[in-house]
Amino acid sequence: MNAGTYVPKREEIKRKWRVIDASGKVLGRLATQVATILRGKDKSCFAPSVDCGDFVLILNASKVVLTGKKLEQKFDFRHSGYPGGDTLTPYKKLMADNPEKAVRVAVKGMLPKNKLADRQMKRLRIFKGSEHPHTAQVAKNQ
Repeated sequence: MNAGTYVPKREEIKRKWRVIDASGKVLGRLATQVATILRGKDKSCFAPSVDCGDFVLILNASKVVLTGKKLEQKFDFRHSGYPGGDTLTPYKKLMADNPEKAVRVAVKGMLPKNKLADRQMKRLRIFKGSEHPHTAQVAKNQ
């Protein structure tokens, strides 16, 4: 007799706050690590259709490293929806002005493209430096 597939209930999901220091880490490898935590794939109760991941705080986003010549050759692409409305921002400028966006775009690209990913991205907090306002939640869970 088949017992069936286990699907965790909402009451069974316990969320923690995880703190990741991004200084000196490669952007893509950091993004895969964070996406795994946000999805909950590192937990024993993982199910692809259930949002069971943890909260993630990324500190020192300005100290993330891009390998090779990506800093000069890679671009952030945006389009307004109008003809000729594309905007290309070099990653050198993006990392200097808004490193949080670079990390957020990398993590979002590692998540599935559905409504579940939008809920998972809401649990991601990124800070340029090492200061953050979430000290109470982090201290409570550790």
